[in-house]
Amino acid sequence: MSRPSREGSVNNLVVQAAIQAENAESVDYFFLIVGLLGGLAIFLLGMDRMTESMKLITGGRLRGILLRMTSGRLAGLATGAGITALVQSSSVTTVLLVGFVTSGLMTFEQTLAVILGANIGSTVTAQLIAFKVTSYSLLAVVIGYAISFLSKNGARQAQGSAIMGLGLIFFGMSIMGDAMAPLRSADAFIDAMARMENPLLGIAVGAGFTALVQSSAATTGIVIVLAQQGLITLDSGIALILGANIGTSVTALLAAIGKPREALRASVAHTMFNVGGVLIWLPLVGVLATIVRGIGGGIGREIANAHTIFNLFNAILVIGFVPVFARLVQRVVKDRPEGVEKMITARYLDRELLKTPTLALDRARLELLRMADRVRDMLAKILPAVLTGDRWTLLDIESLDDEVDALHGHIIGYLGQISQTRLTEESTQELIDLMEATNDLEAIGDLIETNLVGLGMTRMEEGLTVSAETRSVLTELHAAVAESLDLAMMALTQKNADAARRVGNMKKQINSMERSAAAHEATRLVADAPDRIAHYRFEIDVIGALKRIYYFSKRIARVSVPDAEKAAMTEE
Repeated sequence: MSRPSREGSVNNLVVQAAIQAENAESVDYFFLIVGLLGGLAIFLLGMDRMTESMKLITGGRLRGILLRMTSGRLAGLATGAGITALVQSSSVTTVLLVGFVTSGLMTFEQTLAVILGANIGSTVTAQLIAFKVTSYSLLAVVIGYAISFLSKNGARQAQGSAIMGLGLIFFGMSIMGDAMAPLRSADAFIDAMARMENPLLGIAVGAGFTALVQSSAATTGIVIVLAQQGLITLDSGIALILGANIGTSVTALLAAIGKPREALRASVAHTMFNVGGVLIWLPLVGVLATIVRGIGGGIGREIANAHTIFNLFNAILVIGFVPVFARLVQRVVKDRPEGVEKMITARYLDRELLKTPTLALDRARLELLRMADRVRDMLAKILPAVLTGDRWTLLDIESLDDEVDALHGHIIGYLGQISQTRLTEESTQELIDLMEATNDLEAIGDLIETNLVGLGMTRMEEGLTVSAETRSVLTELHAAVAESLDLAMMALTQKNADAARRVGNMKKQINSMERSAAAHEATRLVADAPDRIAHYRFEIDVIGALKRIYYFSKRIARVSVPDAEKAAMTEE
């Protein structure tokens, strides 16, 4: 056998180079981009379907799990990781946390451990994506669709939808992989990917792309596909994943603008965690690559492992300094000064949560608490204004009811939208209870605006002067009624049956005070004073209005007690 000549070898190299050049020139970038974007769209559709289905499956239990398991930092870390891994959405976890902080069930410091855990839980998406099961993706779509279509059970339909969503994720990745395969011979793309060896550029690209598509999972999916196609190195893939962590937190930060301060603080904490973690790992990208190479599993699994190690290490590093970190975030995001925020628009009613009714009901509950704050403010101010205030003070209190009425409209409208979704029997009853409580609160506001403000105007028109002794009697009754409203709102927003029972048990106290006040008024009636009838009528009407407010407080509280106790709490 004769050896090939040097000239023949050179010719072969020239032919191969010509073929590669021809292939590079034959890349149809239109269909490549269409395939990439189409695959990405299917991927995101699958993520959305799977996430929404998991929220439906687990949504009703998330609140209880979070409240029971966040007593300590490590428990909070584990709970945040578990819930986020389950629902594939750190935003759901954050929404629940903001609600708990606002209603006083958790402190902001407690939420930080859960946020750190949510970062860990979000890496499960990358671990799922790293499985090379694209060949079975359409099988999962078929099975999931069949379960969802054929089942009459809501929970089973959601399970089928989740399986179909998972299949769409892998099918989208398969389409993206096929679309990008020709890029292996495109010199321009290869040169661009070579620049990703610079970690700073990789982080910037990862952050920008994630902010653009609003999904770190999409960035993760594309990075893993690129790596599995041999288009980027492990180091470049890790840099892009680190950038995705910054991009997703910045997106959440922008979404929190205009939301409650608790939501903004949670987003700021999330951003500080991720940006700080990236700065720590920036000079150690090579070290991280070496670690995951040692673990093995192929380049896709190695990138997913790097993502998990990054978030796990950051959480362990920060968990011991949570109290210090909480104070830092609270100093960065301070409370708004009183009077800065206009209170007439809805603040918590997020339409994006309507697909998850249990979470949407939580938001309605928060808005109801905000409405109750206005009513409580009216109640606190009204008695001094009725007894000794001037016309302008009474008109200011009357104007507060405009905000109460506006919030009432927002809440009832939102509850109406929730009622059009697929609700469990428990969620349906909760919706009815919230609607009734909203109406009862609005009735208290109307009582104050119409009856008590009107009585204050009558006092001034008729020149009545309330004695110090009468003021003392009415003030005592007013304080008890105000306490009953506070307890009723605690019962409603925290589902606190003990607080509800305390409202019911106040009936004897309120009735006793009413009788004492009536007896006092009777003694004034027989006194020899020319305006005694006018005084009597005025003071008895004030007592009656306060007693009526207590009745509505009982109605609000009764939703938190067992059915057997409700009838007794609705009696006047």
